[in-house]
Amino acid sequence: MGLVSPVMLALVSANLINVAANWLLVFGNLGAPRLGVDGAAWATCASRVYLALFLLLAILRHDRLQRTGLWRAPRRLDMVRLRRLAALGVPAAVQVTLEVGVFAVATALAGRLEPATLAAHQIVLSVAGVTFMVPLGVGAAGAVRVGHAVGRLDPSGARDAGWAAFLLGTGFMAVAGLVFFLAPTPILRFFTAEPAVIRIGVPLLFVAALFQLFDGLQGVATGVLRGLGDTRTPMLWNLAGHWALGLPVGYLLCFERGWGAVGLWVGLCIGLMVVGSVLVVTWLRRTAALPPGLAARGESPAAFDRR
Repeated sequence: MGLVSPVMLALVSANLINVAANWLLVFGNLGAPRLGVDGAAWATCASRVYLALFLLLAILRHDRLQRTGLWRAPRRLDMVRLRRLAALGVPAAVQVTLEVGVFAVATALAGRLEPATLAAHQIVLSVAGVTFMVPLGVGAAGAVRVGHAVGRLDPSGARDAGWAAFLLGTGFMAVAGLVFFLAPTPILRFFTAEPAVIRIGVPLLFVAALFQLFDGLQGVATGVLRGLGDTRTPMLWNLAGHWALGLPVGYLLCFERGWGAVGLWVGLCIGLMVVGSVLVVTWLRRTAALPPGLAARGESPAAFDRR
């Protein structure tokens, strides 16, 4: 808990440094070289190096103040633990890659359309990405709380923690979807005054409004399932829902049926609906299978794995 504030400070200050470095290097202000797009790349690089150094110093300071014994930890590689970490971490990494990758591919496909369409696509994608940060963060918190409940042999606590995360994450996304639906034009005008971009972006925001709830469901469900030790199911269903269904449908609607960028977004929407729905069902099934009263019976946490 002691590192929460330094992490937030690191992220906020790194973003401010990124903005300032962009202002200096992209446009050549205050005598700095005018580097254009290259300047944006150098600004991002500088902010990431700063972020890494800030977090390293925060860890070292936390160790010194709290006497965590960081430097006394054994350096010998424990292959059993490494295999367990890989079994959990690799599917989680692949899942993130699949989820981010499908939107990257959709952007590449949108680049084959006219510039105004690509601009509208990128704006709406950025807006949807901002709202998704909330269920993503809530899902991460849910993973921790569910994991703690599993560790203390408390299946009821695990269920409660997961449903609390669902309530917070999907509640926010429902409100976000309503805002997208009721005020698409003001949202787009915050980014651009180009009429063509706004005209194309309004129906895209309507589609984004439709999938906000399901995006929240899959974001939170991915987190709470990680708390139960299940990282494979989100990975497999991201592959099936986004890549085997959503992206092909989006391509077909966009280029074969002539729906344009709306077709791409309908495909993304279908993928999110499938992934979100299946992961919620998976959560229900796995929590229903948790053995009741483990703590009272004195069983080990391994009993949670036999579900």
